Amino acid sequence: MFLAGDVGGTKTNLAIFTSEGGKLHVVAEQSFLNHSYSGFEEIVKEFLAGHDGKVTQACFGIAGPVKAGRAKMPNLPWTIDSALLGAALHIDRVFLLNDLEATAYGIAVLQPENVIALSEAGPQLGNIALIAAGTGLGEAMLVWDGVTHRASASEGGHADFAPRDAEQIELLRYLIAKFGHVSYERLVSGPGLLNIYNFLKESGFAKEPEWLSARLSESPDASAVITETALSARSELCTHALELFVSIYGAEAGNLALKALATAGVYIGGGIAPKILPKLKDGTFVRAFRDKGRFTTLLETVPVKVILDPKTALRGAAYYLASLTN
Repeated sequence: MFLAGDVGGTKTNLAIFTSEGGKLHVVAEQSFLNHSYSGFEEIVKEFLAGHDGKVTQACFGIAGPVKAGRAKMPNLPWTIDSALLGAALHIDRVFLLNDLEATAYGIAVLQPENVIALSEAGPQLGNIALIAAGTGLGEAMLVWDGVTHRASASEGGHADFAPRDAEQIELLRYLIAKFGHVSYERLVSGPGLLNIYNFLKESGFAKEPEWLSARLSESPDASAVITETALSARSELCTHALELFVSIYGAEAGNLALKALATAGVYIGGGIAPKILPKLKDGTFVRAFRDKGRFTTLLETVPVKVILDPKTALRGAAYYLASLTN
């Protein structure tokens, strides 16, 4: 038996797996809200205490950069060290992957019903790119070596935001005044959608109705309220905020496709995409994705797909461990 986990900025998913005949089998699985715990070790100990059997190795996808087996999470005050964690949990081998790296490995075990295409293209060999907006913005690449795909982690979500029209230039100025450095994560994430909404409201794009003000002040997740209101077309402010969000998301996905030369496809992961599928499917995302001047024709041949399975990173961490033992 081995332990796999997906450690995000908001929640952690853990599962115990076995691998038989090249297939993964879940023995036990549980989700945890991170804010209820002082650290990751506490979560793992609680999970393992409820299950019998010896876990000999573990792999965790972490929402943050991993260096020499150690990860300091940018959206959570946790530092996770593979050696210290292994010693504390009495597990022989502990591997840490970036969460997008784990998701990238999970693409190999995705079922057809867990993917939906925004743009189709014929099957091609080559690199794959992965972009995922949730609490933050993650990016990764799967490099084709002629035999298989090898996942490569990235912190591309923290690269500089590049506005594409006059409105986005004003949005950048607004965010510079607020944050100084403005990365794509400041816009393409849950908090990013709220940043876009506040810019539109404060710039006088449209008036915020009283009922919406009340809902936003009462909700612990303002971005979820904005999304829901936008999809039901009840507020001009929310509708345009989501439009801008999806357009910027698509543009950065196109940037990543060019950098990775992702001829075999771009996958959209993360928790936000499945919640805004109607907006992703209306063409806004794909138009921005392909709007690359002389390279528009190239990106027209790149398939774009949305991952619907929220446990892809968890399964990817398990797949990585299983591949080491096979």
